[in-house]
Amino acid sequence: MAAYYGTLRQALLNAERSVFIAGWDIDSRTRLVGPSGEAEDDLPERLGPFLSELVARRPKLKIHILLWDYSVLYALERETLPAVALDWNTPDGISVCLDDVLPVGASHHQKIVVIDDGLAFCGGIDLTIRRWDTPEHALDNENRTDPTGEPYRPFHDIQMMADGEVALALGELLRGRWRNAACEAPIAVEPMGDVWPDDVTADFTGIDIAIARTIPAYDGEDSVREVEALYRRSIETAERSIYIECQYLTVDGIAESLARRMQEKPTLETVIVAPNVHHSWLEENSMNAGRRRVTDRLKEAGVWDRVRFVYPALAGDESDQGVMVHAKLTIVDDTFLRVGSSNLNNRSMGMDTECDVALTATDTKHRDAIADIRNRLLAEHLGTDKEAVAAALEERGSLLRAIDDLGGAGRTLRPIDLSDVSDDQVAQTVGQIADPEKPLATPNFVGDLFGGTEKRTENGRLIKILSIALVLLGLVTLWRYTPLSALTDVEQMVDWIRRLERSLWMPVIVPAAFVLGGLTVFPVTVLIAVTGIIFDPVAAFAYALGGSLLSAAVTFVLGETIGRGPLRPFIGPRVNRISRSLARQGIVSVAVLRMVPIAPFTVINLVAGASHIRITDFLIGTLLGMAPGILVISLLGRQLGEALSNPSPMEMVYLGAGVAGWLLLSLALQRVARTLRAGTKNSRDD
Repeated sequence: MAAYYGTLRQALLNAERSVFIAGWDIDSRTRLVGPSGEAEDDLPERLGPFLSELVARRPKLKIHILLWDYSVLYALERETLPAVALDWNTPDGISVCLDDVLPVGASHHQKIVVIDDGLAFCGGIDLTIRRWDTPEHALDNENRTDPTGEPYRPFHDIQMMADGEVALALGELLRGRWRNAACEAPIAVEPMGDVWPDDVTADFTGIDIAIARTIPAYDGEDSVREVEALYRRSIETAERSIYIECQYLTVDGIAESLARRMQEKPTLETVIVAPNVHHSWLEENSMNAGRRRVTDRLKEAGVWDRVRFVYPALAGDESDQGVMVHAKLTIVDDTFLRVGSSNLNNRSMGMDTECDVALTATDTKHRDAIADIRNRLLAEHLGTDKEAVAAALEERGSLLRAIDDLGGAGRTLRPIDLSDVSDDQVAQTVGQIADPEKPLATPNFVGDLFGGTEKRTENGRLIKILSIALVLLGLVTLWRYTPLSALTDVEQMVDWIRRLERSLWMPVIVPAAFVLGGLTVFPVTVLIAVTGIIFDPVAAFAYALGGSLLSAAVTFVLGETIGRGPLRPFIGPRVNRISRSLARQGIVSVAVLRMVPIAPFTVINLVAGASHIRITDFLIGTLLGMAPGILVISLLGRQLGEALSNPSPMEMVYLGAGVAGWLLLSLALQRVARTLRAGTKNSRDD
């Protein structure tokens, strides 16, 4: 990891125009330094200040940081308000996007950096705290501390660096995610010059590199399971040895493929390097129980004697926890190498977004390079050098016997003991929730806890409309019978405005009230209801619709001025969701959003302004979307007033009938709007 951080720092210093950084977690406090533990240039050590100084020195450089909009389950483990730390506290040349375009419970797990579309890093390492370490994995290292000064355990991970077409393709992948998250449409750059760090020698030249992805099914799009297919295919081609480093091991299908291939090839050997322990109760009852099932399957298949399931142990480590293995790597037969973000767990197969890079040797030079990487990793874990590993392999002709010969009492690879791990009903149930193979069908509110957003459905739209209708009726009771009546007392507002009813200033006062309400996030429905009660239907409709449009225009311009980035920390994930709803930038989209609002009136206006939709389309869509509801309230003004002052059963019946009429009208208009939008899409597709 230290080598990666140091190399990445050098590469970023060569950046000229564009940098994309994507991660499961990104922390501005990360010390971006190499093995020495110190910055060897005149820029700050920590990631946030380093990037800020970088763009200050290069005004043409644009840095895009794409971070998973993580669930609250991880809040205590991460930097507080990362968007503030990485966006507000950095220059304009740095943009931050929190990405929640996922099913509920899923995460964006890709770890990628792309520089000028000419150099890319992909693997298992996030630019976050508690990751930095050197290959020595010393128990005590003064540089291996978190921002609070607290030391953490030795840590092992892997990242691959590549240039050429794969860098361009990874850049396109990240730009696609940026667009999908409704941040903006970043412009691709033409690779130019050589951004490869001077002091890094490439392991491979002139070789094709493949990209494998996992993308869960979401919002009408099919899932992408290239990662799973790559794992299975690489196992199916194994002849002599499979070397795996992984944090988790829970996929029954992969275990079945491995068992079947080892039965077919009686000399095939497998080494799996993993953490010795999973610390949390959740991991113990999901991931640890899952790997117990995998190892049991290999034992049942009669191939366990040719498997080593081991962890990197350290001399003097009284806890016997060993090195925390976070790497995700597979090497098969000195001919295949895969490095990426995907674990061998169910989530990585179909639930989370993942990105791996892989290559296959086509000549002796490539095979020697793959073997050298495996030998270097084994040497690191066994406390020796790669030459000793190569010699042991040559002498013994067996990966397992070479490891056994090189192992000792100090740094070594020791078997992982899972005999005490429970796989009872509790563990299986927890595993189904924490490590699912595909997105779960869960309520919308769960998204705030576990991350992601629920796909919208027809029933969801109906529920939202019914909820809005209930809220409107509930407000009548709320304003009359709770202490909040002092703040939004409709009767008092009616009395106050009626005293000004004959004033020549009324055409100014009412629109001004709507604008002020929009700026203070005052419920627009209250203002519309007041106009309906006070004025005759024609005047009420004109005042309410005109005031709503004026308020929408003012807050739209305010949102356009502020921009979505600064709004994001205050409004939350709904910024991206509203932006996606407006992504088509069409009148019909705005109208539908007004009929079925997914956020308060003011919030929609602000985000619309920041989303760069044309103000004319926005206002026309607002007019079409709000006019039906305002018309119904204007016509029901007398009944609404009676319900407030003298709530008789008959008046409530009239009011309920009016709300039902508004509901039916909105449903009908939504159907028309969806038909028009589908027609517009088809015409564009044609």
